Amino acid sequence: MSSKSDEGAVSRGGSLLLRHGEEDSWKVPLGEECIEEISNHIEAHLGPVETVFHEIASDTVHVDVHFVKPTEHFPFARLVTSGMSDLPMPVPEGADVPRYTELLVTLPKSWRLDQASFKDESWYWPVRLIKTLARFPHKHATWLGWGHTIPNGDPPAPYAPGTSLCGAIILPSITVPDGFHELQIDKDKKITFYSVLPLYEEEMQLKLNAGSGRLLDRLDRVGINDIIDPKRRNVAKRRFGFF
Repeated sequence: MSSKSDEGAVSRGGSLLLRHGEEDSWKVPLGEECIEEISNHIEAHLGPVETVFHEIASDTVHVDVHFVKPTEHFPFARLVTSGMSDLPMPVPEGADVPRYTELLVTLPKSWRLDQASFKDESWYWPVRLIKTLARFPHKHATWLGWGHTIPNGDPPAPYAPGTSLCGAIILPSITVPDGFHELQIDKDKKITFYSVLPLYEEEMQLKLNAGSGRLLDRLDRVGINDIIDPKRRNVAKRRFGFF
């Protein structure tokens, strides 16, 4: 949710600018309200959950990460949160947007997802990213939805050594079956699953200046989807011939 002074502010590209306030103080987390339903949903659409990275210390919501191993059919690893949807996001009044959300990242088959490797931020940062974003709307009284970009600090800093990716955009995944995108819990609660695609600083600026459509068109033209590549090409750079 934007602060009062920023309500209605729009970037040059037509994107609504949301300014979050200070982070709320620590709160006792809720207790994994839909973890079983989410786990069953993941297994029904993506494959068996190999393991769950359980959160030891939580704040406001308890965020776990479910790991689905690469398969012959889909040779990429998937990480899906559960816990973000324990609380509704404070979406704008009257807006027809999801209030309950979980997040997904897709990683190369070679990505190291064992506890020993997690001591190295070069391997752990995608896990940290989706856990941070899953808690973000509840800690800052804001919301995350389609096309929202979130920088890693101000100014944006790379997520880890070896990559210049320093922000992320929230999008529907194009690498999951159609039935995965939504999970109806009951008549009042429907969870929407969004993908997190890391971005370069110049790509975030392109989105602000020219709109999400321009950024997504450039990503599509070079075949970039929501599978994370720490060294992928930067589609906002002039050398790729888009200008």
